[in-house]
Amino acid sequence: MDQSVCPDKSPLSSRQHEVLSAVLDLMVEEGDRFSMAAVARRASCSKETLYKWFGDRDGLLTATVRWQAAKVAMPPLPQTQLTRDAFAAALEAFAANWLNVITGDVSVALNRLAIAHAGSGKSGLGRIVLENGPFEMARRLEPVFLAGRDAGLVEFDSVETAFRTFFGLVVADSQTRALLGDTSRPKPDQIGRWAAHAVARFLQVYGAAARPAGKSN
Repeated sequence: MDQSVCPDKSPLSSRQHEVLSAVLDLMVEEGDRFSMAAVARRASCSKETLYKWFGDRDGLLTATVRWQAAKVAMPPLPQTQLTRDAFAAALEAFAANWLNVITGDVSVALNRLAIAHAGSGKSGLGRIVLENGPFEMARRLEPVFLAGRDAGLVEFDSVETAFRTFFGLVVADSQTRALLGDTSRPKPDQIGRWAAHAVARFLQVYGAAARPAGKSN
């Protein structure tokens, strides 16, 4: 990625978080019509400060997308022997966290904006969202999937294929429905049920104990 859309990943200050929160609010309210000046006004800072911190508009967008994606955290796995229950619980927590973020108004607005920009050449936002959204989720899940395989809980040849299956089971049509204008948002208990169902199905497909010997995906 270009330097302008890939600022360093050093920890952000609380003041910088306030700026990114202002960007997300403006995206929800105005779509892609917001300017650096509008962000500066909303966040009560100067444009010079924005350029110093984030480089340019794409740099600001990249930091915003990364901050939003950081809300999807993987619970730590136990340091002792990994059990099927602990593995499933970690995946369920991640899935519920992921669903909660991507079905929220902020992520919906961000993804709509990225889709609009992807074919227009306006900016690199589509690439930024792809790199820091689905691709980043895959990177976070990879060590967890590999830990599950090392513990003999799941079997797969391709971690990428395993992630694509997990993505399809967890996200399903929830993001598409929201992007197309479905204003209903799942409640926490509903998200919890979806996450548990998705993980159960994933383990049906890849669970080592549930699959014929010598057969893997």
